[in-house]
Amino acid sequence: MKKILAFLLCFIVGFSAMSQIHNPIEWKTSVEKISETNYNLVSTAIIQGSWHLYAQEVPSGGPIPTTFTYDDDGGKIKIVGNTTEPKGEVKFTTLFGEEGMNIKSFAQKAVFKQEIELVDASVKQINAFVEFIACTDEMCLPPKEIDLVFDLSKAIAIKASADKTKETKTTDVAASKGSEKEEKKGLLGIFFIAFLSGFAALLTPCVFPMIPMTVSFFTKQSKSKSQGIRNAIIYGLCIVVIYVLLGSGVTFIFGASALNALSTNIWFNIIFFLILVIFAVSFLGAFEITLPSSWATKVDSQADKGGLIGIFFMALALAIVSFSCTGPIVGTLLVEAASKGGTAPIVGMLGFSSAIALPFALFAAFPGWLNSLPKSGGWLNTVKVVLGFLELALAFKFLSNADLVLQLHFLEREVFVAIWIAIFGALAFYLFGKIQLPHDSPITHISVGRLSLGLIVLSFTIYMVPGLWGAPLNLISAFPPPQHYSESPYGVGFTKQVVVSSGNQENGHENLPEGAHLMPPHDIMSFHDYDKGLAYAKKVGKPVMLDFTGHACVNCRKMEQNVWVKPKVLDVLKNKVVLISLYVDDKRPLEEDEVVESKLNPGKKLKYIGQKWSEMQTIKYRANSQPFYVLMNHDESNIIDPIAYTPDVDEYYNWLESGVTSFKK
Repeated sequence: MKKILAFLLCFIVGFSAMSQIHNPIEWKTSVEKISETNYNLVSTAIIQGSWHLYAQEVPSGGPIPTTFTYDDDGGKIKIVGNTTEPKGEVKFTTLFGEEGMNIKSFAQKAVFKQEIELVDASVKQINAFVEFIACTDEMCLPPKEIDLVFDLSKAIAIKASADKTKETKTTDVAASKGSEKEEKKGLLGIFFIAFLSGFAALLTPCVFPMIPMTVSFFTKQSKSKSQGIRNAIIYGLCIVVIYVLLGSGVTFIFGASALNALSTNIWFNIIFFLILVIFAVSFLGAFEITLPSSWATKVDSQADKGGLIGIFFMALALAIVSFSCTGPIVGTLLVEAASKGGTAPIVGMLGFSSAIALPFALFAAFPGWLNSLPKSGGWLNTVKVVLGFLELALAFKFLSNADLVLQLHFLEREVFVAIWIAIFGALAFYLFGKIQLPHDSPITHISVGRLSLGLIVLSFTIYMVPGLWGAPLNLISAFPPPQHYSESPYGVGFTKQVVVSSGNQENGHENLPEGAHLMPPHDIMSFHDYDKGLAYAKKVGKPVMLDFTGHACVNCRKMEQNVWVKPKVLDVLKNKVVLISLYVDDKRPLEEDEVVESKLNPGKKLKYIGQKWSEMQTIKYRANSQPFYVLMNHDESNIIDPIAYTPDVDEYYNWLESGVTSFKK
């Protein structure tokens, strides 16, 4: 059993995923005026993180080169020479063949310039496009083609003052930093969550009792107080190194940017559900997940050597011995961090290990604080049990994802909410001392802290009860299935019929257009069939709103339950646009005549409806994250720039109104 559980943990760490495709390279344009007739068209690539862009000339058999194509507007402009590029860096890579090759590429920022001469002075704008491929050291995204527009009226003379030049450079640097701002923000979030997870692990019976024992060992065995403090600090740093090496190993094996969430993969969600249930049952006291005892024995023998090596192996021994408590937390954290890609697993392990290591260094520096440290006791097991209940609740989110993708309707909204009510209700009873589990100490009284936590959990449980009768439960909107995925979408014992007549929604349902359905409980009419939705939009003379979404998309549910329901937004969705919802994780098979070869993955066929919509979004809109919203005309051209997840109601409403107004013009 132990070997099986150890294997399951390794499986978590190693499970890789297909990523949402973002835009790691952003293009900006500007114009430099050389003379009255000659200009430089400047194309600046802002390159995020570890991504890079290849040069205009690459070896045979290598990647697609960066290629610029300029429109001469029927001979009104003349292309002078070739497009210049920065110096770049030549690196050896095996991405494009086992033998490898040296390829010139650019990182962070690359500026390309093309001189042109005006044959016709009336030209005010020049159009072009760039074809390129974005890669890391481990993988590449599909080739992209981006339109470029150069406004000659905004051209800046090259002989600008020193201040202007300095200002331009400062702006470019700011743009480069801005492109990485979101990435850094995400990493800070991972670090913070990981630190809290490490703190939770610290308060478990496997780790907490080790603090006074280990600090006392270092202070007593050292020749001086300063040496004891130094050794304890080194011990803490070794703990950090061990866990960071674990995160680095995950990143190295699967690539810095190739670790992504399998949020819609059925098997991932089912397997992770089972693993979390095993972790939860272990935390609740049914059994302990431990690594082979021979590992701890071998490590302990190395710890006796003393010196830096001995201290390192003492830290490793702590990691192995405490595995039954820290393993489930580390496993869950690594999967979540790995889903963010990049260096997130390393940052996550840095945050987790910092929380574990901090007490050892602090109490070694101030040993008097040990007297104020709470004594080990039953409260440590209480922390462990609480974590078990939380892991169990989280497990059902993954099972719900699989059910949503398969549309089995086994775990509908009412069932999910009922399960959570049962889990958190049981946790409240446990905290109040009404339920006892293995390894619990006899309870003679309930502490203020335990009582307070119990009241919070009980309040949360009561809050969820109205969800059984259709309440939206906005506080947890990201977790349960959507309201329309329900036995009683309009509330228990209540049904409603809706009709669409002359483009407006009224009582009844007889006149609902072919291919349309209603999204309860707010009766937003939506199509799942692109062609039928577009045909209906042409018939009623309304713009089309494409909603690229997913059954297991968390942010999609947040938008539908927190933004779409607002009166002014709801009015637009129901009466001013024709909504077409395209589920990229729809696993229903395509009709035989619709099965075609993938343009993104030549040689492979599109088998499912969701693959069709996902490829459409990627190719046409150069994005593959959900939710993604497009307002388009009847000729399928964009009315306004598409947007993604927009939780600000006013911002989202203004986008909708702007598009509707532009359509009417």
